[in-house]
Amino acid sequence: MRERTVIIGGGAAGMAAGIFSAQNGEDATVIEKNAKIGRKLYITGKGRCNITNNCDERTVIANTPTNGRFLFSALSEFAPKDVIDFFESNGLPLKTERGNRVFPVSDRAADVVDTLLRISEKAGCKIIHAVVKDIVISDDRINGVVLENGEIMECTKLVIATGGKSYPLTGSTGDGYKFAKKAGHTIIPLRPSLVPLETEEHFGYDADGLLLKNISIKLIDTKKNKTLYTDFGEAELKRWGLSGATVRSASAHIKNMERGRYRLELDLKPALSDEKLDARLVREISAAHSGEYKVVLASLMPRGLIEDFIKLSKIPASKRCSEITKVERRIVVDLLKRMKRTITDFRPIDEAIVTSGGVSTKEIDPKTMQSKLVKGLYFAGEIIDYDCYTGGFNLQAAFSTGHSAAMSHA
Repeated sequence: MRERTVIIGGGAAGMAAGIFSAQNGEDATVIEKNAKIGRKLYITGKGRCNITNNCDERTVIANTPTNGRFLFSALSEFAPKDVIDFFESNGLPLKTERGNRVFPVSDRAADVVDTLLRISEKAGCKIIHAVVKDIVISDDRINGVVLENGEIMECTKLVIATGGKSYPLTGSTGDGYKFAKKAGHTIIPLRPSLVPLETEEHFGYDADGLLLKNISIKLIDTKKNKTLYTDFGEAELKRWGLSGATVRSASAHIKNMERGRYRLELDLKPALSDEKLDARLVREISAAHSGEYKVVLASLMPRGLIEDFIKLSKIPASKRCSEITKVERRIVVDLLKRMKRTITDFRPIDEAIVTSGGVSTKEIDPKTMQSKLVKGLYFAGEIIDYDCYTGGFNLQAAFSTGHSAAMSHA
């Protein structure tokens, strides 16, 4: 008689667990409460689905600031190259872009979901759309799950892959934590990760939504006078603070949010040293000569940022370029190289890409993803207390942990 395996959650981790369990000869059923599987996959990578990162396992671990070492065994068994081969061998052409990010050639997340559906059907993995209300445990062993309609589905192996609490509209409402608690597991307090940051200083309406490209950022812990993170790329200005890929990645390094403790510094001209930027400013001023200060700024930054920059520099917008002093030039250069934003808080968790916190890794076997407390109970994906940077690393971790859970027998 085939082993009966139930997987709660039809996201990346759950579908991987279901597919590989079925391929492994198990009677596998994925239970997804949404009308479609992979709701979160549809919105990753801005709708293009950043499947993985074309790198080695150690690079994935290095890009996992919380409990990266826990993923070592899972990544060794199902590495980025295996994820790439998995999709391409099943008819989905992939491409590698900047930062080794891997996308479908079609740039359509829907093609990733369709491929997972096609593979699961071929493997014999069943997918049902229902809500799991409870799990059944007796003698420290999994026996089944209880559906919303009262039906009990018996199983000897249960994989909880319900995700975290980020993007609740995709179905990530934290159901799995309730089941994990029932099994006696410790839930590390949840907090948003890869999330925009609110700041004390507010940008004006002209700058709201402005995307700054090719800039550098630096995250500083002012309490310890320590730089926690640096990055290069894009940042998006908001009335309430900052967003964008670099800012979201920086947020993963803030473990204990304290209002005013952390500061972001934006370098709008990372290719130029202070000295070279000052020399360029002198040339711009000389060329403008009798023109106004605000005209020079137009050559140094996006138009939407000029009004905010003028307020920060405290130099009158109408001041003649010929009247700008050396001290004022130094102020302009310093602002361009080190625009400071004092962080006050994370944005709400429903704006986060991933959830930090979750089921304690100390209570999960890292080789099999099986609970150390209840036989036959497994975890996969974001419900586990790990989180990665942007760039395909979180989906890679989901596929790897789903694979590990599937390849283990209760």
